[in-house]
Amino acid sequence: MVSGPLSASVATLCDQMVARVGKEAGGQLIQIRDRLGEPLRVAIAGRLKAGKSTLVNALIGRRVAPTAVGECTRVVTRFRYGTADRVDVVCRDGSRRSLPLDDDGMIPQRLGVPASRVAYVDVTLTSEKLRDLTVVDTPGLASTDTLVSARAEEAVGTSTAPFDADIDADSAGEVAAAEAVVYVFTQAVRADDLRALEAFRDASARLASTPINALGVFGKADTLVAGAGDPWPVAGPLAEQQASLLSRTVSDVVPVVGLLAETGESGRLTGADRDALRQLAALPPAELKIMLASVDLFRSRTAPVGAEQRERLLQLLDLYGIGFALAQLEADPRLSTGELVRRLVAASGFPRLRNTLEETFRWRSDAIKAGWALSRLERLAGHTRDERDRERLRDGVERLLRDPAYHRLRLLDAAQRVATGAVALPVEWEQELTRLATSEDPRWILRLPDAGVEELATAAVAAANRWRVYAVAGAGPAQSRVAQVAQRGFHILAQQVRR
Repeated sequence: MVSGPLSASVATLCDQMVARVGKEAGGQLIQIRDRLGEPLRVAIAGRLKAGKSTLVNALIGRRVAPTAVGECTRVVTRFRYGTADRVDVVCRDGSRRSLPLDDDGMIPQRLGVPASRVAYVDVTLTSEKLRDLTVVDTPGLASTDTLVSARAEEAVGTSTAPFDADIDADSAGEVAAAEAVVYVFTQAVRADDLRALEAFRDASARLASTPINALGVFGKADTLVAGAGDPWPVAGPLAEQQASLLSRTVSDVVPVVGLLAETGESGRLTGADRDALRQLAALPPAELKIMLASVDLFRSRTAPVGAEQRERLLQLLDLYGIGFALAQLEADPRLSTGELVRRLVAASGFPRLRNTLEETFRWRSDAIKAGWALSRLERLAGHTRDERDRERLRDGVERLLRDPAYHRLRLLDAAQRVATGAVALPVEWEQELTRLATSEDPRWILRLPDAGVEELATAAVAAANRWRVYAVAGAGPAQSRVAQVAQRGFHILAQQVRR
């Protein structure tokens, strides 16, 4: 089922055009329409061992994606909602090989098919968190395996190598089709991180990797400090620095302790784990301080909790999470397992990430998906072999774009060009355009939080006039085109306010 008025209009156009064009174009129209009915597809990208799969598990709410390097981490894996848990290895020739989840409920490390033959791994899960979001986990960039590196670079949009028999084009296409991207960093943004984000941006014709549909995540915030120290005084400023560096490409950089998020969201911490932590919390503070100084000391010091249980706690929480949990239990030894988990998730920074995803992706998913579909329709109109089909498709797209509701897509396109630096605008004008393109709240757009209807309408008309003057006096050709789009956007806003 297509959700959102913009996507529904494009789907209707596809249905109307199928009967009017040839078989080749009609088949592609059906594919575009069907894709509009799918949940928003978000690609998780980043360097090898940046913590992508850990983040995927937290988003899904189950520990299904293996975090250790193996066959399944060398190919693209798509996680989507289904009525039963199922793993299908989809080969490049279109064949499928079904596999059971392993004893731990995870994708098996061995796929039974050479990675070079695998297009992607299709995983359906009963997780409610996947009902309106499909998550695509990609191989790591900068892998020591050059084929994996090439596949990952292709997956986010482009590569230094051309497509040929050695490049997994099917895997690349699966992720290049994502409508949005979450890029996972480690402690520093490297040059190839920037290149990968630029590649994703270039791969998308209308809505690209910009602050409109891209988000950065610093996935291992706890590695910034030694032992069980508090990483947040360092992680916050570092994330702000990364966000400033990538301000033209991502909406924000959110620091997260990925392991804590995965453990909490997937419900892996048990009552027995809580009891073991409570025993440790009763130790003298001086002894706890020594134990939490390093992983080796935590493993080797004499303690009332056995070595096997301590190793499990390290796998679930690492030192920062253990130290945080011990502090909570020392303050309140009767703390329940559920409440401890809630506090651990809060300490991971994951709630902020989840809220940011809601605001940047799901809130705009209708426009993102409609924009994606229109870019595919425009591409189809330019490349289909039948000249009459090309003309019919162009006419259909133009009719759709004359609808005032679809002016939002023109605004998003203009904001994207400004955000990436393709069109230069004064900072205040750029900020106003971004607000207009990414919100439906006139009070926020116009920065008049307490205004009434007439004041808002007057301010919207004044803004439209400012952009009109800018378009005809003082703007170059590219700025003038953007200004004309903004001018109409503010006139439409004034009409909507009055209605």
